[in-house]
Amino acid sequence: MKPFSFVHAADLHLGYAQYNLDVRRNDFNNAFAELVDKTIELKPDFMILAGDIFEQARPTNATLEAAIRNFRRLKDAGIPVLAVDGSHDSAPNLVTSTILNPLDSAGLIYYLPRHEGACWRNEYCYVYGIPNFRTARKTQEELPQFLEKNKPVPDPSLFNIMVFHLTLDIPAIKPPKMEAEAHPEDLPEGFNYYAGGHIHKPYISRLKGGLVVYSGGTETASYSEAASQKGFYHVKVSKSGVPKPERVALETVRKFKVLDQTYTGLTPAKITEAVVDLVKQNDEPEAIVVPVIRGVLPAEMGRGEIDLTKIRQAAKKALLVHPVVRLRETEISEEIIRSIFGSGFKDMKTKSFEYFFEIFSETYTREESEKIARLAYDLIVPLVEKQETQVKEKLEEFL
Repeated sequence: MKPFSFVHAADLHLGYAQYNLDVRRNDFNNAFAELVDKTIELKPDFMILAGDIFEQARPTNATLEAAIRNFRRLKDAGIPVLAVDGSHDSAPNLVTSTILNPLDSAGLIYYLPRHEGACWRNEYCYVYGIPNFRTARKTQEELPQFLEKNKPVPDPSLFNIMVFHLTLDIPAIKPPKMEAEAHPEDLPEGFNYYAGGHIHKPYISRLKGGLVVYSGGTETASYSEAASQKGFYHVKVSKSGVPKPERVALETVRKFKVLDQTYTGLTPAKITEAVVDLVKQNDEPEAIVVPVIRGVLPAEMGRGEIDLTKIRQAAKKALLVHPVVRLRETEISEEIIRSIFGSGFKDMKTKSFEYFFEIFSETYTREESEKIARLAYDLIVPLVEKQETQVKEKLEEFL
């Protein structure tokens, strides 16, 4: 076998205006531009993109134009881009489909699931890719059908790569709140390298006689992953067919400073004062500062009493201060619970909306978080009263 190399990257999330900031949208685009710069310098035989290339199935014109410029640079350098879609850049309907289709038609990428046999090959390599099915249930239903229709045929005389975008049920990589879409045994055998996307932290292990590798993200999509190195793998394959992934770090990534502290027993005023001081101590030019506020509040005091505006304004040099409130209120007495239910759910629904908004704002924009929290708010009464038809209608309307 001829020695060769390839680049494995994933989870670019192009067009993601995190925290509703255009500068963050530019950050994700800049990370991709650096990825392309470094790939052209490395001169691999091809590039693999394992899904979530875009943040949305229909990106803005500006995002698409920037992506096209970078894909054109790879094409001009003679580096084919082999891709699969992810949960973000695919859509749940055939009309919208995925933006990867027109990019494939334009010859800028090779969208593997779209082609006969869902594969690409040359004289020393066979690459097979599966689409993203969006949910664990659909993956379990549709992945076997896809594999049956597009039978993988790894060639023992070649180096065989399988590309996918899903979470495998491997405890070392599965985030606590993320449902695994597939089990390792669901993937076909005979591949030397399983190129994964969806997990934003880099990971390498053994699977079915080959390597399973998650390249991790190229920018910080959530503060919870800020400690993970952003980059990609340059994989060198020897003439004997042994892959050697080498980590390549990206240098243009925005700096996050996550300040995770517990403030049990302090009043909201004291917590606000302590967090403001902590933010001031960690103020840094153009960084994103994320104070995570944990603990249990004293009785009869609520999370809403924390002065988030004062905390956000505490830094003078940082790009943004994004406080995340994880405080728990002292257990509510039975009398108060009864009064909540007696008031027609009004107080309970308000608390629920606040709680869900805080949870979802970690991952989604403010607008998206409010939309999802509003759905949860609207479902409280019909769920408690077992109004199944109304629940179904609200969910269908939301989807």
